[in-house]
Amino acid sequence: MDTRGERVMQDNELDRETDPSAPVWAAFGDLMSGLVGAFVLLLMGVMAVQLDLAGNLQAEIAKRQAAERQQQTLAQVLAVPLSSGRITLQDGRIGISGRLLFDLNSDRLQPEGRVLLQSLVQPLRAYLSQRNEWLMVSGFTDDRAMRSNNRQFEDNWALSAQRALTVTRALIEAGMPSHLIFAAAFGQEQPLVPNTSEHNRSQNRRVELAPVPRAGPPAPTQPAPVFSALR
Repeated sequence: MDTRGERVMQDNELDRETDPSAPVWAAFGDLMSGLVGAFVLLLMGVMAVQLDLAGNLQAEIAKRQAAERQQQTLAQVLAVPLSSGRITLQDGRIGISGRLLFDLNSDRLQPEGRVLLQSLVQPLRAYLSQRNEWLMVSGFTDDRAMRSNNRQFEDNWALSAQRALTVTRALIEAGMPSHLIFAAAFGQEQPLVPNTSEHNRSQNRRVELAPVPRAGPPAPTQPAPVFSALR
């Protein structure tokens, strides 16, 4: 009996030692745990990307809506000069043809251009007073180099800069507060159309007025300066 019992015990111990089910199920459990963990991490990553995309989409929608509101408001306050065809309005930029303001390769403001700028001051000033924005006056030229006999300007950068300054000063003289306006020069960069013909070049010789956001807190309200008679 003892011998037979010892054999049974030895056989049971041998079965337990050779039973593959215990380590297999343990390895399978570890594998499943790893897969679940990886799936959770992947799911969290996908959700984070989706939330980021949704946030970017909402920001872009808000930006476009603000641009549309700006366009509509500017179209309303500038209805009279827009209806006359003397200015254009596209994407919040007020375009004025260079030939209305200046002779070719000149920065001297023509009388018709001065009158036009004077008509823009009141509506633009009213627009800017309600917003944390200021007015950027940008000068642009065509791609032709300065003529050798024109020694006043070194290049198109200088010409576009001086024209922008001339328009800026004219607007200030007409009543635009100086703290609400600044000048910028772009030379022949950023043409509206390719410089492939004289007609196209005439379109690229222009000055643009564009309300742009101010960095920092709103500018303090200041009384309008009193100017003497325009020159």
